[in-house]
Amino acid sequence: MSYDHVLLPAGAVSTATEVDGFLTAQDGQPVAAAIAEIAAELDKRNAELPEADSFLAVGPVADSALGQALFVSSPYDAIGHVRGLLFELATPRGYAVYDPQLSWLIDPDGSVPLAVTHGGAGEFPYLTKSLVELWIPELGAPGPYLIADRGDQFYIQTYRHEDGHYDLEYRDGSPEKHFAAVTDDARIVSQLIWDWANDDRSRFDTLKWEKLGF
Repeated sequence: MSYDHVLLPAGAVSTATEVDGFLTAQDGQPVAAAIAEIAAELDKRNAELPEADSFLAVGPVADSALGQALFVSSPYDAIGHVRGLLFELATPRGYAVYDPQLSWLIDPDGSVPLAVTHGGAGEFPYLTKSLVELWIPELGAPGPYLIADRGDQFYIQTYRHEDGHYDLEYRDGSPEKHFAAVTDDARIVSQLIWDWANDDRSRFDTLKWEKLGF
């Protein structure tokens, strides 16, 4: 079995349910220059590896280009590597990544650049409002946590327990500015993480925060 990702222009659709319609409209369209460049680079990097280390399940990936879309299939053990490559190559060219297995539309439009770690899905280079609202209620084993990090000890993180309540923590540059709160409201967790990403603390008093000591 293989795992699929699809590239499409950022902002081309607003929800995952609109992706199929967009892809249908690409049938018969000439391959976009940016898609051709990304496909060529993926094929080049894959060809440089021994066959046993191939990160493409079907190749050459250039054959899977369709108008402004590109279908990329990988072995399951290469999912994280391929997703990282797609962010590296596609994001600067204004392309979003769609994961049809999870129905996740990872679109850089309206995003905030952060180092994001999703406990169940790996690393992401940015966060969007729609992603945080999608991810937080669905956090679960084996990695029920999300971390958004901008470096220099500035980060916010949450952990969802089996009973549904969340631990939420943020650090403002040093161990002396590390605070924690607890809530069972996924909407509030999503809201505050997105507010933090946008340097907005106006709603942080929604929760009772305690200073953590180490």
